[in-house]
Amino acid sequence: MTMTQERKNALVKEYATKAGDTGSPEVQVAILTERINTLTDHFKAHKKDNHSRRGLLKMVSQRRGLLDYLKKVDESRYQTLIKRLDIRR
Repeated sequence: MTMTQERKNALVKEYATKAGDTGSPEVQVAILTERINTLTDHFKAHKKDNHSRRGLLKMVSQRRGLLDYLKKVDESRYQTLIKRLDIRR
């Protein structure tokens, strides 16, 4: 259920805008998307896990805020990110 350090490092390397970049909105959204997808699969087997569902909703809200910020700052980066992550908007 948790993300391995290797997977997180791979996401950082793939979505980083420059070397050593871990704080850009692209990296943060990519990591949140990975965690959201993992939790979504978890809920297919555990339908009554409402405590984790609250965490999922918080992550979705946090990702939404980061995407709104990115859209406000740079529309083209926003468009490429949602295409790369295959996020419905």
